[in-house]
Amino acid sequence: MLTLEKFEEASEVVKKVILETKLVFSDYLTEQTGNKVYLKPENMQFTGAYKVRGAYYKISTLSDEERKKGLITASAGNHAQGVAYAAKLYGAKATIVMPTTTPLMKVNRTKSYGAKVILHGDVYDEACEYAYKLADEKGYTFIHPFDDLDVATGQGTIAMEIFKELPTVDYILVPIGGGGLATGVSTLAKLLNPNVKVIGVEPAGANCMQESIKNNKVTTLPDVSTIADGTAVKTPGSKIFPYVQKNIDDIITVKDEELIVAFLDMVENHKMVVENSGLLTVAALRHLKAEGKKVVSILSGGNMDIITMSSTLQHGLIERGRIFTVSVLLPDKPGELGKVSNVIAKEQGNVVKLEHNQFVSINRNAAVELRITIEAFGNEHKEQIVSALEKKGYKPKVTRPNL
Repeated sequence: MLTLEKFEEASEVVKKVILETKLVFSDYLTEQTGNKVYLKPENMQFTGAYKVRGAYYKISTLSDEERKKGLITASAGNHAQGVAYAAKLYGAKATIVMPTTTPLMKVNRTKSYGAKVILHGDVYDEACEYAYKLADEKGYTFIHPFDDLDVATGQGTIAMEIFKELPTVDYILVPIGGGGLATGVSTLAKLLNPNVKVIGVEPAGANCMQESIKNNKVTTLPDVSTIADGTAVKTPGSKIFPYVQKNIDDIITVKDEELIVAFLDMVENHKMVVENSGLLTVAALRHLKAEGKKVVSILSGGNMDIITMSSTLQHGLIERGRIFTVSVLLPDKPGELGKVSNVIAKEQGNVVKLEHNQFVSINRNAAVELRITIEAFGNEHKEQIVSALEKKGYKPKVTRPNL
C-alpha cells in the first residue's frame, strides 16, 4: 500500500540525493492560459530528471544481499541515469538496457555513473523484456522504472514539495509514460488534499494509460510514435494501475507539434531546456478546462541531446511562422531581385537565405525562380508579407524552409 507514512519516509531519504527544485512562477504561461501557472523544474536535478528519486528510494529498501547481486533495469534514459547514480552511491554494480533509439547523450551520461549499458530493441518495452531475461539468467535484482510501489513512492515526493510551497494548489499536471510518477504524485496529492485535481498528460502517439482507463484494464498499444521518447511506452504498469484509476482525475493527450512549440516557449521565456516528455504538461495547459486556478506543471526532465534540440528549435520557429520560405517567378532581367527585396523590407521581413534558379523555364518573362527564406515575428506577420507580395503582382508559394 502507498501510505502517507511511506511518502514521509521517502521524502527524508531522497533529500540525500536530490537538488531542491523550487517552484517557478511563469508570467508568460499565466498570461497565455488565464491560470496562475507554476513550474516544478525537475529538469534541474543532478541527473537531469526526477527519476533519481524513485531509484534511490527503491535501492534504499533493498537488502545488502539484493544489492550485491547487482542491479538491472530498462530505460529510455532518465531512469537509467537515476539507477546508475543511485547504485554508484550504494557501491552496487548496475546494468542498464536501453532502446537502440536512445539519444547518445543519455547513453554516455548513464555510462559516466559507472553502469554497464546494453542497447537492445527499438522501444522501451523490448528493452525491458530483454532486461528481465538477463535478470533471470544472471540473478540480478531488477529495478522497474515505473511498475513498482517503492519507485512510485519515491517519485511521489515531488507532491510533498509542491504542497509545502503552494498548499493552495488547485491542479497538478503530471506526465505519464508507464505511470510511476503519476501514481506517486496523484496518490500523495489526494492524501494531502482530496479536492486537488491531478491531471495526467500523455503523447497522442503513446496514450497507453488513457486507453487502459477507457478499457478498465491494462491495455497494450500495438505501437507507439512520438518525439517524447521518455514516455513512449506501449503498456502501463499493472501494479500501479489501480492507483492511477483511483487518483488521476483526467488525462490530456498532446500532439508532437505542440511539444515543439512548447520547447521554443521554454527556451525563450524561461531560459530552460526541457525534454519533450517534460514538456507534456506545458503543452497541456492550453487544453485545461479551468480559469483563475493555481496550476503546477511538473517538468519531468531536461535530458535532450544537442541534435534533437537544434532540430526542435528549427521546427518550433517554423510552426510559429517565425521562419518561412516563399517562391516567386520573376522575369529574367536586371533589377527584379531588388524589387522583391524592397517589398519584403517595407513589411519588416528579414531575408535569411536566397536561392536563385535561372533554369526553371525558357519563358523569359517568368524564367527565374526565387526562393526566399524569411524571418518574421509570427504567423500574422508572415501573412502580412505574403499579402504584400501578392498585391505587387507576384504569386508567392509558401513552402517549408530547408534550413
